[in-house]
Amino acid sequence: MSYKSLNEIKGRLEKLGTYELNEDRFVQIADSALEYEKPVDRLLNGYQNLLSEVSNQMGKMDEHMGIKPSCQMGCAFCCYFPIIVTRLEAKMIIRAIEQMEPDEKLALQSHLKDYFKKHEEKIDYCTSLDFEHEDTKFDYMKEQLPCPLLNTETNTCMAYEWRPLPCRTYVNYLNPKICEDQLVPEETVSFEFLYEDYMSNLNQVAKEVAYEDNELLDYPEDIFEYNYLPVFLKQWINRGG
Repeated sequence: MSYKSLNEIKGRLEKLGTYELNEDRFVQIADSALEYEKPVDRLLNGYQNLLSEVSNQMGKMDEHMGIKPSCQMGCAFCCYFPIIVTRLEAKMIIRAIEQMEPDEKLALQSHLKDYFKKHEEKIDYCTSLDFEHEDTKFDYMKEQLPCPLLNTETNTCMAYEWRPLPCRTYVNYLNPKICEDQLVPEETVSFEFLYEDYMSNLNQVAKEVAYEDNELLDYPEDIFEYNYLPVFLKQWINRGG
């Protein structure tokens, strides 16, 4: 299979400036989520569907630019990057795990317990890094600490439908071997600009839910507290999750 060169990809990416983002769609999703009867269902629906819309918009951008990501099933090099999320997002992932079928849930909980035991020293070091520092991604990647939700035998995500924004917005349009050969490959494009529409509307859902059920989440603290995903998941497992 032949892959486009970096210059070819950058040429296609210039078309991204003419793409019209459908911001109203994010608002519609948040409004629809608030129609659910149970507060927890409003949050889960809002979280999952807003993330799905991010993926949907990225797919439309690819069509607009005339390119496709070269990422493939079983390619998990980016699953060793530091994943930074809010406490609210971590709570949504945990809620989703808790609602899995019993066998699937128990298997994932067992996986996480083994993960935190096996990688204890690496986790302590990696999660002590200042995630706002420019060198952190490289220092984190040097340790080759897999994401807690990665099945390293199959190189697949164990909570794929609920994977957070950083997992969705990192894509490679070049030869996948670049990810294999380089710890931190040059990113051809950043889709971080989608974060504002995603998070502002998730915040709106969380705010409305908090007025009705303040035990479900700590608002606004859960929105503003950021940390590594392993930190939040380890806290949950240590509480008996």
